[in-house]
Amino acid sequence: MIDIHVSGLVKSFDLEKKILDGLTFQVNTGERVGILGKNGSGKSTLFKILTGELDWDEGEVQIAPGRRMGLISQIPVYPEDYTVEDVLESAFDRLHRMEEELRRLTQEMERGGSDGALLRRYGELSTAFEGMGGYQTKTELNKVAAGLSIPPEMRARLFDSLSGGEKTRVNLGRLILEDTDILLLDEPTNHLDLHAVEWLEEYIAQFKGTVLAISHDRYFLDRTVSRVVEILDGKAEFYSGNYTFYAEEKEKRYAERLRQYEKNQAKIEQLSEAAEKMRLWAFQGNDKMYKRAIVMERRIEKLNTVEKPKRERNLTASFGEREFAGDEVLSLRDLSMAFDGRTLFSGVDLKIRGGERIALIGDNGTGKSTLLKLLLGEETPAGGRIRTGPAVRAAYLPQIVDFPHKERSLVDTMIYETDCSAQTARNRLAAFHFRGEDVFKSVSVLSGGELSRLKLCILMDEDVNFLILDEPTNHLDIASREWIEGAVEQFGGTLLFVSHDRYFINKFATRIWELADGRITDYPYGFARYRTVKAQKEKPAAAPAPEKKAKKPASKGSRVQNNARKQMTICEREIAKEEGRLQELDKLMEEHACEYEKLNELCREKEEVQEALDALYDQWAALAEEAEG
Repeated sequence: MIDIHVSGLVKSFDLEKKILDGLTFQVNTGERVGILGKNGSGKSTLFKILTGELDWDEGEVQIAPGRRMGLISQIPVYPEDYTVEDVLESAFDRLHRMEEELRRLTQEMERGGSDGALLRRYGELSTAFEGMGGYQTKTELNKVAAGLSIPPEMRARLFDSLSGGEKTRVNLGRLILEDTDILLLDEPTNHLDLHAVEWLEEYIAQFKGTVLAISHDRYFLDRTVSRVVEILDGKAEFYSGNYTFYAEEKEKRYAERLRQYEKNQAKIEQLSEAAEKMRLWAFQGNDKMYKRAIVMERRIEKLNTVEKPKRERNLTASFGEREFAGDEVLSLRDLSMAFDGRTLFSGVDLKIRGGERIALIGDNGTGKSTLLKLLLGEETPAGGRIRTGPAVRAAYLPQIVDFPHKERSLVDTMIYETDCSAQTARNRLAAFHFRGEDVFKSVSVLSGGELSRLKLCILMDEDVNFLILDEPTNHLDIASREWIEGAVEQFGGTLLFVSHDRYFINKFATRIWELADGRITDYPYGFARYRTVKAQKEKPAAAPAPEKKAKKPASKGSRVQNNARKQMTICEREIAKEEGRLQELDKLMEEHACEYEKLNELCREKEEVQEALDALYDQWAALAEEAEG
């Protein structure tokens, strides 16, 4: 069954350029589709058209009848007195209306109402209410809130008092709680921490409906989508796999198109030479050759319609690096920080050495950005001290980039910030894909991603040896992320960054600082090993429960359990006996170490005893489970 069908869709916001130009695709029920394309390609516009928020100029858009669609992109306006709990509860408005009607019908029956229509309506409504999970709303709400890191104290706050990121998180929770058949996710991971992103990935894996996701998070796309639709020049290109498949296949298609183009150009050159000779012969009096030359030139015109495949140029700029003297870049001694009586972290003792690449990770609100501000001297710590090494020159890319003079053009901003000539400013901007008339645009009209790119362009003009980045890839499309990664890869100094982009962390981090529960845990290795170590640490947490249950008195169990406990006692005696025999064999093997035949015999006996002991261990484990019931 087809959930979404789009055919020949055209949309423009001005007469000159069509943002969508004949877009055609369809999505089947249950599919997970990633919508890719650079910033400004029309991805969010497509979502607004699908939800009916925007009209389109030409084409056809069909949504399967009866399918409920939910979009997480723009945050709806709620009444001023709405708390976070009220917003989450609004997902159950339909169930609340059913519950209210059930309550009214119950009161009528209590007053003596017993006609068939009343009883029939109550029965139908009660069955529908239960089938839609009406009695499980609190459980579902608590589960989603926990997964998206929406704690009880946050649920009690007014929705209007939340930050933009917190509002996005709450609205995502509301959308998940709604009875939605088609989920439209527009950059859902931008304001989520690692824990919440992984929870969302698991939710999508279990979601039975259809999912369309606009995202620049490559890990997220790899784990959630099975098909990619790329919007390129207003049209759709299709890739039947996740992001990794898309990236590899896109490269193959480019290589094939380039090969075909080069082959085409060689053919044009060959035909052009032949046509020129034929015209020369026609000039010498051979009229037949003139007609052939005309036919050949028409063939050349058709071949010339094939355009050379385009590819975004890589970032060509790199950081100016300052020589660093000494091993110690930064040291933190007993550092602590608190806000409004709440301690963010305390007792932090850490050192950063030259050349290290450290990822600072943790849930939202734990104090990661605050720690960066302390290191930069923008905040004063509550306790402890920060010492910077000699000749350290730091550069900082904040999470939200702001320029004091937004009225200035890009080229003027570069000139004022870096004290360079107009030509140098234009060259630097061109390396960051600000070209032509773009350099004369006002800073005030730039998007979040363009502001980050401009700030990075300015930072790269400085001689730095310590680079501090706060969410450097947020709001950037995949191409822009790859440009930043290229620049960071070339940087030979020390790197400290806050990020929830697992691809970025995995690529650059050689050390992980995890900020949680008011302390920073230092993991002196990369992200992949950190994940493995964390997974191993979390496993034993659930294991102790059976031991506590095993301490129950035998008299309280059933006859089967009591019998199992008796058999366990006998089994334990046998285990002790076999373990004792193993120790004896080890001593005998030491005594007869030089006697080959005797040693061989003892080794065989030890193997037999060990096999018997392993079987006893398995038997004891099975009896222990039986004894626990």
